[in-house]
Amino acid sequence: MTTSPTLADLTGDYVLDPAHTRIGFVARHAMVTKVRGAFHSFEGTAHLDGADPASSTAQVVIKTESIDTGVEQRDQHLRTNDFLDAPAYPDITFRSTSVEPVSETEYRVTGDLTVKDTTRPVSIDFEYTGTAMDPFGNRRVGLEGQVTISRQEFGVTWNAALEGGGVLVGDKVVLEFDISAIKQD
Repeated sequence: MTTSPTLADLTGDYVLDPAHTRIGFVARHAMVTKVRGAFHSFEGTAHLDGADPASSTAQVVIKTESIDTGVEQRDQHLRTNDFLDAPAYPDITFRSTSVEPVSETEYRVTGDLTVKDTTRPVSIDFEYTGTAMDPFGNRRVGLEGQVTISRQEFGVTWNAALEGGGVLVGDKVVLEFDISAIKQD
């Protein structure tokens, strides 16, 4: 059952529920199609401040080894130095630096995203999708967001030229966040 608490009721500390959260990505392949994937191992926390959303914070740590596109050979390649170099850089991190209300249900979360050894600021627009008490008495909050980044700006530069022109892997990557977070008491 979804309830409609006030933003003040949502104030508190939250942890991501990995069983009900998806951190995914979409990248262009061979100039004609998209490859979709997700990371299956991550953890994250947030402090939501309903009275002063600008005082809210969030941080996420994603295990690069957990990348999954559904094709093991491709996933193994993505874990190499050509892409994420999982052995040398086991984590992708995001730490918020500001939260700005955009509308009654939308928030822009700006922070530092680190991929490999490169940290750059990004702004992710999130939509608050609701809150509910689950059957176990946990208060859950839902958020959905996405941001498009340039993988080359994060040092992920491998590519292969295509015979007819263009490249095998597009530069733009859409990061997708479908979040279910549980309020901590």
